[in-house]
Amino acid sequence: MEITLDKHAANEALIKITLNEADYQPKVDAKIKDYVKKANIKGFRPGKAPFGMVKNLYGTSVLVEEINQILSSTLGDFIKKQEFKVLGDPLPVLEDGKEIDWKKQKDFDFSYKIGFVETVTVDLDVAKEVKDYKVEVSEKELSDAITNIKRQYGKMTNPEVSAENDFLYGDLKSADGSFEKTLSLPLSKIDSEAVPKFIGVEKGAVIELDPANVLKEEAADLLNISEEEAKNLSGDFTFTVQNINRTEEAELNQELFDKLFGVDQVKSEEEFLEKVKEILAENYNREMQVYAEEEIKKLLIEHANIDLPESFLKEWLLKANGEKLTESDIEKEYPAYARQLVWSLVSNKIAEENGIKAEHEDVIEKTKAMIRQQLASSGLGAQMESNMDLFVNNYLQGNEGQNYMQMITSVQNDKVVAFIKEKAQLEEEIITVEKFNELLEN
Repeated sequence: MEITLDKHAANEALIKITLNEADYQPKVDAKIKDYVKKANIKGFRPGKAPFGMVKNLYGTSVLVEEINQILSSTLGDFIKKQEFKVLGDPLPVLEDGKEIDWKKQKDFDFSYKIGFVETVTVDLDVAKEVKDYKVEVSEKELSDAITNIKRQYGKMTNPEVSAENDFLYGDLKSADGSFEKTLSLPLSKIDSEAVPKFIGVEKGAVIELDPANVLKEEAADLLNISEEEAKNLSGDFTFTVQNINRTEEAELNQELFDKLFGVDQVKSEEEFLEKVKEILAENYNREMQVYAEEEIKKLLIEHANIDLPESFLKEWLLKANGEKLTESDIEKEYPAYARQLVWSLVSNKIAEENGIKAEHEDVIEKTKAMIRQQLASSGLGAQMESNMDLFVNNYLQGNEGQNYMQMITSVQNDKVVAFIKEKAQLEEEIITVEKFNELLEN
């Protein structure tokens, strides 16, 4: 057997494996002898068929199978011994017009294209440019959050006369009969100058309006029509009120506290306000953590100066995804893939050099945190905590084990970023919600 490596480019190479008869024939003969013992061929007692006959029947398939196994293990072992990092999987080179004659050939040549990177260098000092932002929740944000909670958990009523922030259920019709729609009209969504028209009205009232002036940019969403249709919606219309819906805000009492946070977890209005403020800050700062992580990744990726084998990776992605992706899809998605690949190389390098590993216990805790967040957003957090272990097991065992592997990668990523932050000693800066929104928009 002979293996050669030809680095014909800075980040691509060709591995050639030459096999002669001595490399595979002993294994092939051993496998055929095993077939002889088990073969059930007509005219012969089980296990008594001649070696030559069994070889004639199964020899080619056994040869192909054994050579493929030799190639797989040989290629894998050879790659493991190299100092460079192979990306993707080796791609077999199929020479046009050249077919293997499995019955007559004794020597075989196989070639594989590989893409690789020689070295990965990491400069953690560049992360010092990133700020560790902490969001301070103002009284206005807290007040708005409390108002939203009271409305979300409030009681629906149907008053006789409409007021500000009510929903009017009724029929919108054009004067010429070309348009008619039944909808629930939120007074908070219509133009402020038109609101007085809709306040103080009773069921059965008919309100004249021009949708272009009243609904404006909300028309498409409220009427469930296209933007183009909404632009052409103007003229003389009427809205006939069928019903008035109003949400009476929930009271800040123990019943609401228990519903939100679990029985007796919050016992006063002061504790409630503090808890809501704490949750708001946690939500904002969770976003800021993600923002800081992305900034850190961007800087480390830029300074890693890794030259990826782009043509090889595009070819590999196309073949690896079969019919799922076209060449056009690959071209479109490659920049994002390349960025993630470089970060993976950098992250793994940092983990290897500093003994950072994702432990099973870390995976469990991160999965619990993820599920708690999902349940909390649906208002079920406290009630479902007793079933947490079941939720965690079901999630980690799902998707044929891929969920667990993805969570391991996520945990390691968290540990690597935490390590970078600690080493870089990021400067903390307290910001407002306005600054928070500005950072995310940019």
